[in-house]
Amino acid sequence: MSYNNSKKQILQPLIFSIILIAGIYIGYAVLPGKIGNNKSLVIYPQTNKIDAILNLINEEYVDTVDTKKMQEEMIPELLKKLDPHTVYIPAKDLQNVNEELSSNFGGIGVQFSIQKDTVMVVAVVSGGPSEKVGVLPGDRIVSVNDSVIAGNGIQNSVVLKLLRGEMGTNVNIGVIRRNLKEPLKFDITRGKIPIESVDVSYMINDEIGYIKVSRFAMNTYAEFLTALAKLKAQSCKKLIVDFRGNSGGYLDVAINLCNEFLHDKDMIVYTEGKANPRQEVHANGKGTCQDTEVAVLIDEFSASASEIFAGAIQDNDRGIIMGRRSFGKGLVQNQIPLPDGSALRLTIARYYTPAGRCIQKPYDNGIEEYYKDIVERYQHGEFFNQDSIDVNDSLQYQTKKGRVVYGGGGIMPDIFVPRDTTDLTTYYYKVREGGLIYRFALEYTDNNRAKIEGFKTVGEIKSYLEKNPVLDQFIKFATKEGVKMNRKEFNISKNIIDVELKAYIARNIMDNEGFYPIIGEIDELLDVAVNKLSE
Repeated sequence: MSYNNSKKQILQPLIFSIILIAGIYIGYAVLPGKIGNNKSLVIYPQTNKIDAILNLINEEYVDTVDTKKMQEEMIPELLKKLDPHTVYIPAKDLQNVNEELSSNFGGIGVQFSIQKDTVMVVAVVSGGPSEKVGVLPGDRIVSVNDSVIAGNGIQNSVVLKLLRGEMGTNVNIGVIRRNLKEPLKFDITRGKIPIESVDVSYMINDEIGYIKVSRFAMNTYAEFLTALAKLKAQSCKKLIVDFRGNSGGYLDVAINLCNEFLHDKDMIVYTEGKANPRQEVHANGKGTCQDTEVAVLIDEFSASASEIFAGAIQDNDRGIIMGRRSFGKGLVQNQIPLPDGSALRLTIARYYTPAGRCIQKPYDNGIEEYYKDIVERYQHGEFFNQDSIDVNDSLQYQTKKGRVVYGGGGIMPDIFVPRDTTDLTTYYYKVREGGLIYRFALEYTDNNRAKIEGFKTVGEIKSYLEKNPVLDQFIKFATKEGVKMNRKEFNISKNIIDVELKAYIARNIMDNEGFYPIIGEIDELLDVAVNKLSE
């Protein structure tokens, strides 16, 4: 706050008192008049005590206080008394928060990375504003409008703020291009830039297709149908749907995806809350994948809508769930706009799977402990050993065919696949945490762009990299960046480093269509899923 420490000592107890007594009394707030005179009690008719106290501070307090700022700081404290997912979104943050689940934003259409204090264009969105004016991958953006953004320690968030903006508005960028002495200037009109939530879809073998869904956004269902059509055109008979790391999103999108796989009248989910009576959602029998064998991949960061999908598939015995126990976020939020442009995401109900399991894990010990649960699971060994998972035998439920499943928060997989740490060494962690694999791949792509940017298939990229191995070059690069070579540890991690280097180089040329088919070679859970569906 802007006031000094002595004022903090006076006001902080007052703020916490307001939090504690809020809602106990309604109607008139009675407070004494000014100290030291004979003024009678001042009675303020108010709808609640918080307004009364804030008004008194504003009008009677000894110093000038920013009560609006106090309000902004008080609201999150009040909401902490509820659940971890009821949150207040200040007006200044609302647009960015909403963009997470929208399907487009206004921008210039480039992917960039800050390397050696310089903003490098990694990829240009096909058909986007930058491609139309001639911006190319490998270009270095050195200025945006009147702001120099090279050599001054600029952060990603600042670059995003400069490049994004309202559609139809103009932005001028200065670019340095390899082999050109003079910088280039581009005047770009910001346009609609799609945010894809289906990261990739491709055929793993002749009959098994793979779809990776990163979140449940506005256009996810349409993207998913497009991915399905693409795979079916390639004779896909079995499907792996990957929700690992997917933290959720819109409920109706999860319902639409479930409907593609479930049979007529199969329950998808039901919700229930104090002011929201039980509402059940059932499949309509018109889905396109009702007879497609399906495996669903989840992990400890799969939450909310991901868990609704996994729970519906599991409870209806429609497919196999594989991986590790999901996050356990089963609360329904309604986003309510407030008059000043801010918003409140208020929990109004709970999700339940068709068998009656509440997806939500307990949060009785407070928000901090709630989010520490993932760390505790890791320390307890749950990521590596199925026997380490705490199962509550009193919360047994049955699927449609009578299989036993467990409640207590999150979705337990049918087949547990631990995290694979056999190839991980201190050397690997050093090069990985320092971003050296990603940085080398970007530098390698930039230096060899003329040779590899014409490749159109993953096979072509892999073939080139196998004929021109990059491991020796990477070792020199890592040593130069301060990671001393450890031959024993390198030999253990050699394969995973090699595959990651190829995958990131392929991503720089073909985006996710190049990345995922290669990185899948070291994905143990994906390998288990393929083997299971092949049986």
